[in-house]
Amino acid sequence: MFGLTSNKGAAGTGSIVINQPVDKVFNFIAVDFFENYPRWSPEVQELELLSKPPLQLNSLVRQVRIDNMQRSESTFKITTYKVCEKLVFEGVSNAYRCTYDFVTANPTNTQITFTFELLKLELFMLPFEKLIHVAVQEGAKRTVRNLKNLIESS
Repeated sequence: MFGLTSNKGAAGTGSIVINQPVDKVFNFIAVDFFENYPRWSPEVQELELLSKPPLQLNSLVRQVRIDNMQRSESTFKITTYKVCEKLVFEGVSNAYRCTYDFVTANPTNTQITFTFELLKLELFMLPFEKLIHVAVQEGAKRTVRNLKNLIESS
């Protein structure tokens, strides 16, 4: 509205065990990111690497999403890229963070934990803060379920 924000944010976390080894899970999410991200997050309509390939630490990516019939465009930066451990990207044009944590549950299973954080809420969003928290939490859970289904079926 007027670009006014609060210090309040919203976060959601989902965690699930995927019946595949950690290297396969990491490769699906990080190495093959541009092929697979729109598959586990179907709201993504466009995705473009703005930096030199491949996706790596400090890479910049532009995305266009349609969430609840609202089009949004943002640029994010890879701020953590630890093979088979962690992938983090943070919004450059918008205040958000996505974290994927990978933990070997045993040689053939991987626990993936996904956290999505809206780092700041616009002031006009504050009356809907509880609904936003619920939506963010449900989105995080849906993300890990989508990842499990896609990775285990591939």
